[in-house]
Amino acid sequence: MTVNTTVLGAIARRLAAALAVMLGAATIAFGALQLVPGDPVQILLGQNNTASPAVRAQIAARFGLNESVPLQYLRYLDHLLHGDLGQSYQLQQPVSGLISSQLWPTVQLMIGAMVVAVVLAVFSALLTAGRWPVLRAVSSVGELIAVSSPSYWVGIILLTVFSFQFHVFPVAGDQNFASLVLPAITLGLPVAGLLAQVLREGLETALGQPFVLTARARGVGQNGVRLKHAFRHAAIPLVTLTGWLTGTLLGGAVLVENIFGRPGIGALTLEAVTNKDMPVVIALVLLSAFFFVLISTVVDLLYLIIDPRLRTG
Repeated sequence: MTVNTTVLGAIARRLAAALAVMLGAATIAFGALQLVPGDPVQILLGQNNTASPAVRAQIAARFGLNESVPLQYLRYLDHLLHGDLGQSYQLQQPVSGLISSQLWPTVQLMIGAMVVAVVLAVFSALLTAGRWPVLRAVSSVGELIAVSSPSYWVGIILLTVFSFQFHVFPVAGDQNFASLVLPAITLGLPVAGLLAQVLREGLETALGQPFVLTARARGVGQNGVRLKHAFRHAAIPLVTLTGWLTGTLLGGAVLVENIFGRPGIGALTLEAVTNKDMPVVIALVLLSAFFFVLISTVVDLLYLIIDPRLRTG
């Protein structure tokens, strides 16, 4: 078997797994739609609207709600294959347009939060791993507090201190970079605490390995040993956890965006769930599944960059 055949086989397996995940998410989302109490036609009309049976039948026929559940499922999959996420019950607009108009602010928040988390975690772990027991203990306590603190509590404290008290950052909105700082810190702090703990443990384990003694015998300084040798060895579990946590940030962004009054998927999700706008809710579930698939693929590629042994294997 040639190298090209091996690579193509790996790509094919990755694509098949991604399609299976997306199909599973779509099926679960459709099943959840069937279990939601209430009449979809009444949701479309509004809770206080009393339409005639003829009008209700027309609406049901327009959205395919008069068909059997298996037929609705097949039609639903057909629409997904053609890139049609349906139409919002409440806003009467294509769901794809609604999500695309609100997606970029959420992506900005997720990227900002992950940058905050990784920078803080790497700095804390490199500074305290295997040395300065007092500083290490203080850092560990701070990380435990960060992991244990609810996002809404952290966000309220940051708003009170830096927006209301010192007027350093905007209270709400998405006008400029300054309005992104506090939401990114709020979303990234718990992630930073967890990543720092994992990376520090990996660094301390790596610093006790024989290759570190070899590097020091060759005259490599302490900082060089940490950055060039131990850090690379400890980076694989960090990358794994970072990839998983990045996927979960989409859920955390829903809460943080509402705390800071930011536009994005959070406000759209809250409105859709409150109004039982199920096409929008289902599309958001599929979006979350897509994020996990994408991040998992990126993590696998990073493994090949970090560890040359995986490339030769």
